Amino acid sequence: MSNDKMNPAKIDEYISTFPEAVRIKLERLRQTIREAAPGAEEAISYKIPTFKMNGNLVHFAAFKKHIGFYPEPSGIEAFKEELTKYESAAGSVKFPIDEDLPLDLIRRIVKFRVKENQEKK
Repeated sequence: MSNDKMNPAKIDEYISTFPEAVRIKLERLRQTIREAAPGAEEAISYKIPTFKMNGNLVHFAAFKKHIGFYPEPSGIEAFKEELTKYESAAGSVKFPIDEDLPLDLIRRIVKFRVKENQEKK
């Protein structure tokens, strides 16, 4: 589902390319990140939606079978016990496209990353 040839300039443009059910999930994810990281800047990096605050905070992307969430390796490590039901790697986690997003968990991961990036200042 992710458009490899796509080169969006803004998050709205990225989200608009997906079917309605996926767009709804992506907007909920975006809103959750906004609420957890007020003041974070929206951007496109690596051709995917990105939030920045004192550097990259988190990224996300939609694919055919999952929504990828990229909170840096530290975000995965800090919540590894809660992420065990999802496929994950050093800096990413895959949320199945046909399941509800764990928005509370995502919110807590984003808040962790905000604190982490603020401490880098």
